Amino acid sequence: MKTITTPVPALDKAIRVCNFLAEKGNATFSQIYLGVDLPKSSTSTLLNAMVAHGMLRQERDKYSLGLLLFELGNKAIQHFDIKTVATPLLAELRDSTNLTCHLGVLEGGAAIYLLKMESPQAVVVRSWEGKRLSLYSSGLGKVLLAWQEEQEIDDLLPESEPFTAYTEKTITRRAIYKQQLAEIRQRGWACDDEEDCIGVRCISAPVRNAQGDVIAAISVSGVLFQLPEEKWQEIANQVQHTCSLLSTLIQA
Repeated sequence: MKTITTPVPALDKAIRVCNFLAEKGNATFSQIYLGVDLPKSSTSTLLNAMVAHGMLRQERDKYSLGLLLFELGNKAIQHFDIKTVATPLLAELRDSTNLTCHLGVLEGGAAIYLLKMESPQAVVVRSWEGKRLSLYSSGLGKVLLAWQEEQEIDDLLPESEPFTAYTEKTITRRAIYKQQLAEIRQRGWACDDEEDCIGVRCISAPVRNAQGDVIAAISVSGVLFQLPEEKWQEIANQVQHTCSLLSTLIQA
């Protein structure tokens, strides 16, 4: 994830701690100051303040995200009108494909799920509203990045931060990744073929505003037998149709 530096270093440090714990789940004092690269002397004061404000919880020697962030996150999501408009459309897509459907946006250097519609089938895809996704290994992340300016792509995925191989299929070479983005722009949809999670595939397409800018993406996810390669185009057509409907509604 891109590290942002502002004229308010205390806030920057708190955000870095939150992002670290969002990824790790929980961590000790030592794991936090080493993982976030903060001075040991000031980390204790920072963590105590974050606990006092409800941003973090402390249980014995471990810290985790606090309920304040959950409450604020829910309120923020409620303010996204696109989520309300998209809900019935994603429900229809879920019912027609029997796949888990997501709506996501680009925010803070990551792809974030705003809405999830769980598949009616017994197969469960582990995800949740508010989850942050990789921009290079997830189908939704690829779509959100594919139509960005070249400089924006480089800023979001700086050379100083190597791609992590989440699975043996994750693309870790930038040249190959950028070639894939060009292919996504040409065909209009993206696929994650077990690149983010072994055994899970995803197909995603863009949602556009009145100016034609990509402002969100819709994806469907499932395990291998639900998304065999011979059905990718058929399912991509359904996802693109839903994206077109949502684009029309938000442009009205």
